[in-house]
Amino acid sequence: RRLWIVLGLRSSLLLVELAVGFWTHSLSLLAVAGHMLSDIFTLGAALIAVSLAQRPAVGQATFGYRRLEILVALMNGAIPIAIAALIAWKVIERFQAPEPVLALPTLVVAALGLAINSLLVSLLHEDSDRDLNLRGAFLHVVADATSFFGVILAAIVVYWFNWFLADAIASLFVACLICLSALPLIWDSLRILMEYAPPTIDVAEVEAVLSANACVRQVDKLHIWTITSGQVALCAHLAVESLNAQERDNLLLQLQAQLEQAFGIGESTLQIVALNGSNCTSHLC
Repeated sequence: RRLWIVLGLRSSLLLVELAVGFWTHSLSLLAVAGHMLSDIFTLGAALIAVSLAQRPAVGQATFGYRRLEILVALMNGAIPIAIAALIAWKVIERFQAPEPVLALPTLVVAALGLAINSLLVSLLHEDSDRDLNLRGAFLHVVADATSFFGVILAAIVVYWFNWFLADAIASLFVACLICLSALPLIWDSLRILMEYAPPTIDVAEVEAVLSANACVRQVDKLHIWTITSGQVALCAHLAVESLNAQERDNLLLQLQAQLEQAFGIGESTLQIVALNGSNCTSHLC
């Protein structure tokens, strides 16, 4: 629902930016519009991904379709980088051949954009840490809000000092902000796709928690990875003393509760191996 609200408001603002940007010859306003165009495209893709992610796990898709959110988040980071490169190229052209800019209309639209994006920042901030796509939308909105502030300053300089290169400098500032907002999203997406352990989880600490149980003698093949935002999985081999079935079940339930409480790991696959080798039992928890 929040993504739809963001998409609607930004689409309306985009049309205004494009019309006024071409009319005033403001490269900085067109740069923000270009970033917003990429946002609208990726937000649409994010909405599709969120819809598909709700489908149940069937057939070979044993984890369901939630990882589509990660692929879309990666695209959310890659497309703005391409937009930033295009803006930088246009800035070089503008430095070589400056164009006059109508400052007052640019200032009005930039102030409107700053107000709308400030509203969207407050709308998305609460859940930006819970979902990678919401975080991507939040980062783009923050970058746009800051970009509009730069456009406002450039428009003021053009209006008072008639220095048209200020608009090109503001465009370069927008391009840098786009890169700064996109690169962390790309890095986080790649970490998940490479099946790194979440940055909030210390693997050595998880191993220490598993080893701290009196029955566990050794922890091997410990793997921790993120399936998608908020869904962390773990698997490990545990060498333990010879236990009867009831003791083994109690041990697994205890370890599962510790992993979920201490680290938020809700999906744990633990293989129990008896030290004497006479009884090897696997259990999925």
